Amino acid sequence: MNDASDPQPAPEPIDDGAAQGGAAGAIDLAAGLTVPRAALRMTATRSSGPGGQNVNKRSTRVELRVFLRELPIDAGVRRRLTRLAGPGALIGEGPEERELRIVSDEHRSQRRNREECIERLRELVRRALVPPKPRKKTRPTKGSVERRLEEKRQRSQIKQRRRGPDE
Repeated sequence: MNDASDPQPAPEPIDDGAAQGGAAGAIDLAAGLTVPRAALRMTATRSSGPGGQNVNKRSTRVELRVFLRELPIDAGVRRRLTRLAGPGALIGEGPEERELRIVSDEHRSQRRNREECIERLRELVRRALVPPKPRKKTRPTKGSVERRLEEKRQRSQIKQRRRGPDE
């Protein structure tokens, strides 16, 4: 019987072979950009939603955390990464303590959720590496200037009509 007062177990750290080094020692994020597996902290917890016994007994939800300072990227890329990730994915105060948090519970297996988290991190970094295109200044068209001036004239007339005769 499932008792509502039963606490959910603490998150389990995932050991995926990072201690052995070698091929498991680093993850390719983009061309020429790798991050050591030791910098990524992954924990597994029980997932929510439908799934029956699998959801209730197995820790398949994976949460990946990495300090932004541990990613081998410059300050501009780091700023774009924080903007792309959004406020819900960032934890901590100050630039040195900011942590990126990526969660996946889409799959039934912990391994696939772990791969999904790493793939999301890769995609975020790839998108952040692309600098934004500089904005080209454009002149307003003749029609838009005329429309703006006409709207100003109409607004002015409306306000003049509101005034009393003694003003």
